[in-house]
Amino acid sequence: MNTTKVIASCIVIALIGTPAVSLAKARGGSGGGYSSGSRSSSASGSIGSRGSRTYDQNGAQPIQQSTTPKPATAAPQSAATSPSPAAQPAPASQPSFLQRNPLLAGIAGGLAGSWIGHMLFGATESSAKTSEAGDAATQTAGASSNSGLLLFLMVLGAGAAYYFLKVRRAPAPDFSGITRSSAVAGSLLAESSATALRPATTDLDITTADKAAFQQLLTDIQTAWSKQDLAELKRFVTPEMLTYFSTALAENASQEIENHVEDVVLGRADVREAWTENATQYATVGLHWSARDYTVSTKKQRGEPGYLIEGNDKTPAESSEVWTFMRFQDGKWLLSAIQQ
Repeated sequence: MNTTKVIASCIVIALIGTPAVSLAKARGGSGGGYSSGSRSSSASGSIGSRGSRTYDQNGAQPIQQSTTPKPATAAPQSAATSPSPAAQPAPASQPSFLQRNPLLAGIAGGLAGSWIGHMLFGATESSAKTSEAGDAATQTAGASSNSGLLLFLMVLGAGAAYYFLKVRRAPAPDFSGITRSSAVAGSLLAESSATALRPATTDLDITTADKAAFQQLLTDIQTAWSKQDLAELKRFVTPEMLTYFSTALAENASQEIENHVEDVVLGRADVREAWTENATQYATVGLHWSARDYTVSTKKQRGEPGYLIEGNDKTPAESSEVWTFMRFQDGKWLLSAIQQ
């Protein structure tokens, strides 16, 4: 009877302990004027949003500050059709048989424990047989037969568990190796991935009235900037651009300086690209103009030494920038980006 108790204890410990160890290991493993006159401002540079083309190379300085998130880098088409061995992900290490079958591991542990217990306690019983009466021998024989029956039932249970866990259970499909870079060209997966990366765009025709609106916006924005009038700027720019203008004006006020862009004369406006995406229209235009662009100190009076900090308040200077305008459903054009 002592041997039977030892075997039962080993089975309980194995069935409870082994899955617990496996679970612990699994958890442990997962364990404007603004542009040309305020170049010293930290907010200057190429700023704003151009929709899905914000980060495209269009011949001007790339956008450096934008609320538009950068798209994920798409793999080249050649890599999608014939990926190199170095580019393929390393196969995950396969778990051992005991890790994939914790129940069988527990039963195996129980069998091993029972065998060890039988070896230990069986030797003690054999030594005790020489000094005990015939009744003790009969009890030992009964315990041995019970142990044999228990071992047979355990082996039978292990076989049944293996059949239902290994044979009857259909393997789950493994999609770990399927990525955008490994999708076959022309497949549904490749087409859906490309669609999600970028919205569809169509070309937009820019009229003479649109060009006149761009010219007027150039003058209006430079005038409002020179007056440090955010309320006026709000009428001509997107909320994102208004934030950049506001930040630059605040920095200028902290440094006690003002930038002025006066007598703006547009020389040429070249439409580089114009498109529509969803309900928004965009137009990127290369603007070339002349203006008196200068920065002064608000602590000095005109004519005092140190009043003129940068530029020339009498002679116009040439400037060139790339501005992007946007509008919703044929509405009013607004400035949405500036590129140097």
